[in-house]
Amino acid sequence: MIATAIEVPVLREGGKRLASILEEVARATVPGTTTEKLNALAEKLILKGGDVPSLIGYTPHGAARPYPATLCVSINDEVVHGIPNEQPRTIQGGDIVGLDCVLTHKGIFVDSALSVIAGKGEPVWDEAARSLLDATKEALAGGIAVARAGNHVGDISAAIEKIGVERGYGIVYELGGHGVGGAVHEEPYIPNVGDAGTGEELLPGMVLAIEPMFTEGSPKVRLMKDGYTFVTIDGSRAAHFEHTILITSGAAEILTAI
Repeated sequence: MIATAIEVPVLREGGKRLASILEEVARATVPGTTTEKLNALAEKLILKGGDVPSLIGYTPHGAARPYPATLCVSINDEVVHGIPNEQPRTIQGGDIVGLDCVLTHKGIFVDSALSVIAGKGEPVWDEAARSLLDATKEALAGGIAVARAGNHVGDISAAIEKIGVERGYGIVYELGGHGVGGAVHEEPYIPNVGDAGTGEELLPGMVLAIEPMFTEGSPKVRLMKDGYTFVTIDGSRAAHFEHTILITSGAAEILTAI
């Protein structure tokens, strides 16, 4: 999608709404709550704002069935796309919980994700979990920093990869970011590993979802029998952060910033 002058304000408003919703869902991600309750909260907030939950009923390319929920909730070794409402689970103190959501505002899609640790600090949190989240969030910022007109998709990939390597984490290379705006997923595909200066050139007005995923161990993932949930192949914990951004001639505009 190349956003027009008319579409940019819609993107901004949609991004602001999604950020606010994810922030509220993140606050509700506490020990004792369930994944089903988090999903219900996200759906309630989206509908309250007059918007459309974009994931429920969406069938990605290659999927055998539509996604059955509004929110993706991925816990610990689940990297992305955990289904919250088919076999609900109770959140435990210290769990790393990934929250990923897409909404449609006036016909335009925005996508964002974050990871949180359930509970309030030590001794619930362990330092390793905090470091994993910090590094993944840093990689998202690094990718966004080089996402500007005239650069290439590979510049984003290389920036994410550099931080993952420096911090010693597994970089999930089988999944990545994508274009967004006119649909949940659009071209270009944005890998989390790559070479600077390669790939599609970034143009003003492009709308992209950048989403690094780091693990504490192997970067390899496998798909669960539910057809959606990707987990680390070695059972190590993972973190995931994502923003929808607008490419400009200068610094990218983060549309889903909290």
